[in-house]
Amino acid sequence: MYKRKTNELERMLMSTHPSEIDNFVEANADEMMNGSRDFMKYMNQKLKEKKLRKQDVLLKADIPQGYGYKLLTEEKVTRQRDVILRICYAAELSLDETQQALRLYHMGTLYARDPRDALLMVCFNEHPGSIIDVNELLLKNNMQPLRSSGIQE
Repeated sequence: MYKRKTNELERMLMSTHPSEIDNFVEANADEMMNGSRDFMKYMNQKLKEKKLRKQDVLLKADIPQGYGYKLLTEEKVTRQRDVILRICYAAELSLDETQQALRLYHMGTLYARDPRDALLMVCFNEHPGSIIDVNELLLKNNMQPLRSSGIQE
């Protein structure tokens, strides 16, 4: 999807004057999120690469299909990061891919200084089993399990 890493763009911005931002954005148009269903495009690309069907991913994520499809097409939006994490985990995304999906969904990325996030980061690196296994691991470590789509904040 993107050719440059975010930190490379950030380094370029360090030497960009505010009056030159239009030139920067234009020169890096292919690298910019344009808000037009970037999450949907990214997830479609990842599912295709991994040869996964949306139906199977939503089943593994334990998310109702109708709701899940609407999330994946950005017809509906959730504020629950755990729901997106469930989808990413079920889609077998790596930690880096998950962080990118969270950014595209305009959600906070997993943060290594937060104990629960740190454990989730390890889970995305190792993929120790199903969502149920991840939740059991979280509970075993006295942490909140990944919320399902039915629990409201």
